[in-house]
Amino acid sequence: MTVTLDRPASTRTRDPKELLSAVQPHIKHLTINVLNGGMSLWDGEVSLLLRDHTMVRDMAERILGNAVMYTIGCMEHPEVHLGVGKLVDIGDHQLILDTPVWWALCDVYNEGRFKHHAPFIERRRDGLCLRTADFLKSIGFEVDDDLWAVDGTDCSPCDNKVPDSH
Repeated sequence: MTVTLDRPASTRTRDPKELLSAVQPHIKHLTINVLNGGMSLWDGEVSLLLRDHTMVRDMAERILGNAVMYTIGCMEHPEVHLGVGKLVDIGDHQLILDTPVWWALCDVYNEGRFKHHAPFIERRRDGLCLRTADFLKSIGFEVDDDLWAVDGTDCSPCDNKVPDSH
């Protein structure tokens, strides 16, 4: 018996560095601060992580990449409850704090709507981080399993206290 597919099966891999770089033309404010000395947007965000946190560049890139995946996953799928652990949350907060970049991310990946950050005070301890990593894999991302496993049962989800929050 032969099975024929109507469409060829394909695997979609989504590179967080390319996805972040795609917002650069949409940055409208403080571009001199965001795009320092011809540095790429990716390198700028990694440099900010290195400035504010004790880590090596490889770890900063891993954290930022997974934060980009998480952020875009939240924006593209607001109907799915996702949460992030302490480690990846460092990168998520970096994106949020760099408001010109955050607005550009919202513009490109959240249909121009502002994505609020409304975290719970108490962390959840129900494995949401691991389920979030699995969900991100299901939508084409190659997550860093080690970063998600570190906080796998200690998650910091957001709530719908405000519209369109993550």
